[in-house]
Amino acid sequence: MERIPILKVGEFLLVSIQVDMHDRLAMSLQDDLTAKLVATRAKGVLIDISSLDMVDSFIGRMLGHMAAMAGALGAKAVVVGMQPAVAITIVELGMALTEVRTALNVDKGMALLQSLVAKSCSMDNHDCHEK
Repeated sequence: MERIPILKVGEFLLVSIQVDMHDRLAMSLQDDLTAKLVATRAKGVLIDISSLDMVDSFIGRMLGHMAAMAGALGAKAVVVGMQPAVAITIVELGMALTEVRTALNVDKGMALLQSLVAKSCSMDNHDCHEK
């Protein structure tokens, strides 16, 4: 079965979707991502969708669900590389991706994740540098 790789980069996970998403692949990615978040205790997830030309309502919802699940597991989530046509489709479908933070590219997304994690650590008074 086809899988989307999930890479650990420092305290974050990087998911780069380089294939056309279909429903079964999106479901397996969701399962793989939550398992990897628990296993690695990552503080953030960067989901790169720059290769996606189209997103249907199911895939859009799955992106929202993945961000919400990351949040429930104590991680921040940022989606990067959204094509204009994808953004238009999401808006036209009336999808409110309230849990999804976005950035233009991977560099800006990583900076946003670092900022969100730092802010969360200072607000919660947690030792965010635990091993």
